[in-house]
Amino acid sequence: MTMQTRTLGTTGPQVSALGLGCMGMSALYGGADRAESIATIHAALEAGVTLLDTGDFYGMGHNELLIGEALRSAPTARREQALVSVKFGALRDPDGGWSGYDGRPAAVKNFAAYSLQRLGVDHIDVYRIARLDPAVPVEETVGAIAELIEKGYVRHVGLSEVGADTIRRAAATAPVSDLQIEYSLISRGIEAEVLPVTRELGIGITAYGVLSRGLISGHFTADRQLAANDFRAMSPRFQGENLQHNLSLVEALRKIAEQKGVSVAQIAIAWVLSRGEDIVPLVGARTRERLTESLGAAAVTLDAADLAAIERAVPADAAAGDRYPAAQMSHLGAK
Repeated sequence: MTMQTRTLGTTGPQVSALGLGCMGMSALYGGADRAESIATIHAALEAGVTLLDTGDFYGMGHNELLIGEALRSAPTARREQALVSVKFGALRDPDGGWSGYDGRPAAVKNFAAYSLQRLGVDHIDVYRIARLDPAVPVEETVGAIAELIEKGYVRHVGLSEVGADTIRRAAATAPVSDLQIEYSLISRGIEAEVLPVTRELGIGITAYGVLSRGLISGHFTADRQLAANDFRAMSPRFQGENLQHNLSLVEALRKIAEQKGVSVAQIAIAWVLSRGEDIVPLVGARTRERLTESLGAAAVTLDAADLAAIERAVPADAAAGDRYPAAQMSHLGAK
């Protein structure tokens, strides 16, 4: 199957219709195998995936180093087709704790310098602050990225998890290629206000969490034991009665997937793909097996009857529990 492409907004790059989110290879979901992670990135590139997404704070630089190693060891043609999207700004401590966000122009340039070195590249294709720094106007943060673009160190401005007003202010400062934000069958908060604004302004969406951190992958079970350093151990959607309710939604979705002869993960990803040509889902596969399954979603066609059945099985706002713990929800532009 030939990977289809989409464009990140009216000013952004052309990328594969599905991107690879690399966070789980370094952080937040327990241990990962380094060799398998690199093999998965190579397999994604071989399959025509061109968009690799990371954050400089994933494993405190580990993820960027991992991607850099994978790119260096990939065939030249595949390496040259890769575009890297980087989030910055999250402050960490040696214990792995979170200390807020830094969007000051000087910090933006400092973060970029370190990312370029760890990735082993001469430019970052899309650069975005992970969460808005409440102490720094978005115009200053985006303006600093624009300066990096002028100097050739960055190609495009991106945004992450911000609301409609912030999107407008950022876009008035510099052209914005895309907004990275969680979007899935059970995380549809962008539909009311954010998505109409991005479409008005010609800004694309890179959708992460399309399987809600594995919750609607069809592989997660109620008795699964999570490591202490696994984000899901603290996520409201994975707790107690919330988890039981959410897994019941997955079972309803499974019936539709089985009727179409596809997996739950594939139909969930295909649903996000169906929401518009301006949306590029990021699949967070950590192994080649999961990658193969996820990429199979690109071949799934959902007609009007399929979409109606999916809506009945998993209505908007059907999920139980917020997508982040309460303290982190305050940093999100769309709940």
